[in-house]
Amino acid sequence: MKRIFSFILICMLCVVLLAVQVSAAERLDWYCNKSKDHKQPPIPPEFSFLSECGGYCIDRTHGDACEDKVVYLTFDAGYENGNVARILNTLKETGTPGAFFVLKHLVKANPELVNRMVDEGHLVCNHTASHKNLSNADENAVRAEIHALEAAFEEETGKTMAKYFRPPEGAFSRELLEKVAALGYRTVFWSIAYADWDNERQPSPEKALSCLMERMHNGAVILLHPTSATNAKILSELIANLRAEGYRFGTLDELCGV
Repeated sequence: MKRIFSFILICMLCVVLLAVQVSAAERLDWYCNKSKDHKQPPIPPEFSFLSECGGYCIDRTHGDACEDKVVYLTFDAGYENGNVARILNTLKETGTPGAFFVLKHLVKANPELVNRMVDEGHLVCNHTASHKNLSNADENAVRAEIHALEAAFEEETGKTMAKYFRPPEGAFSRELLEKVAALGYRTVFWSIAYADWDNERQPSPEKALSCLMERMHNGAVILLHPTSATNAKILSELIANLRAEGYRFGTLDELCGV
């Protein structure tokens, strides 16, 4: 009996240790280089596994010195406060493509806006249903967040969501990227962003434009929050400035080779 009891205890301990190992994925937090030399920033060494797990943050196919300069406009959109519609107006007026990483709230509360994104040629992508940090989530939790948003999007638009994912809070792990890839998604980070998310502390248009333009580089994946009043004010000028400097606007299909 003692042997049997000892064997059971050892088995239970192994199960517990395995569960801890499986659930203890290391949380990583995405950040981007703030260099002002207009060169493509290097991928931080701790994120070197990105390409192995379907992760993208910059267009390396064109090269830093490529004459065919390309940038990608992406937006993280969780709700509407009047500025998302203004952003869409500017994109339509300037003929500029964008990719919107949305949450379920926006899809259900403002289906007309989401349908407009689709109808006007933008990609609508997965930012999860509820903006939970999934860096240490198990497979079922990741699948539930991804599929809940997909279902809401299909119900409101009759379309299939573009298979691009952006982790909430920029929090991720290698395991998360692998789980997302298994669901058919590519994870898209960014190489240029600025503090535009706090509606109570919006930077001036002049400061925001300067911040974005001085960090611009070939292959840049630009992250903007379309709820930002400043972004709604500067987007037309930002697009015009980039085109004046020879940049063109690509799509995530181009970035990811789809």
